[in-house]
Amino acid sequence: MELAEWCETWLGAAPGRELFRTGHLSVVRGLELGDGRRVVVKCRAADEARIRGCVEVQRHLAAAGFPCPAPLTGPAPLGDGSVVTAEEYVEGDEQFGGSDPARAFAQALARLVRLAPPPDAVGPLTPAPPWMGWEHDEDGVWPWPDDLDADLNAAPGPDWLDDLGRRVRARLTGTRLPPVVGHGDFESQNLRWRGGELAAVHDWDSVVALPEPAVAGAAAAVFTETGRSTVRAGVEESARFLECYVRARGLSWGPEEWGVAWAAGLWVRAFNAKKAVVAGAGQDALDQLAAQAETRLHLMGSL
Repeated sequence: MELAEWCETWLGAAPGRELFRTGHLSVVRGLELGDGRRVVVKCRAADEARIRGCVEVQRHLAAAGFPCPAPLTGPAPLGDGSVVTAEEYVEGDEQFGGSDPARAFAQALARLVRLAPPPDAVGPLTPAPPWMGWEHDEDGVWPWPDDLDADLNAAPGPDWLDDLGRRVRARLTGTRLPPVVGHGDFESQNLRWRGGELAAVHDWDSVVALPEPAVAGAAAAVFTETGRSTVRAGVEESARFLECYVRARGLSWGPEEWGVAWAAGLWVRAFNAKKAVVAGAGQDALDQLAAQAETRLHLMGSL
């Protein structure tokens, strides 16, 4: 089945023209159908059961009034083995340009988690994407990467990074905190704003069911990433995000929750740095991580 036939089968009309095409781990197309409707169609090589769970979460949140594109259909297979979904077309808007991004992003994530269904009310959300995938069953520290055909565990060092990953993973796999449904790739490039208000959250393939502090901690480490700049969140920015998140959720975290939050942020940064090293483009990510690692480990409770 070609994409045109898929659209006719599942959306009731063939594509008329392509509005845009983008994507990293998937191919995302904005399409104007023959009947004038505008939709976004996403094709990816993925576990259909997991994508079905992600779509259920997205549909639940859209129905609850959370700003995200409502799913239209899918997942359903394409002839080439891809899994395809379709969702509403949301006009462009902009990345965040306000004066307190940590507060804005933390409140957005808190709202998402508050409105999300419980993990047992939707289909499977495992395995988590590898940048959130410390619960993997690979030999060694690192899971198989998402966009690189290479065994990260077979690549040499640097030793301090592999040791960091080992310590952080042990901290995360040792917790018994209950899971919540959250967004596992809460980067600036995946959110759009309008007049200072959240307009849309995208990238719903990245839904996870993990302990709430881990969801928040990972977001606190990456929320500044726009896809254009290589500057990553500093310790103070991550701390501000977490403080705002806890306040927005009305939580009272103890040492376990704070430790897991800082560990999750370290895992994301360490995994991305390791992957970049193996790809031959990791010095900037390594340098930024090395400058923050000791402080983040201390906040994790390992120093």
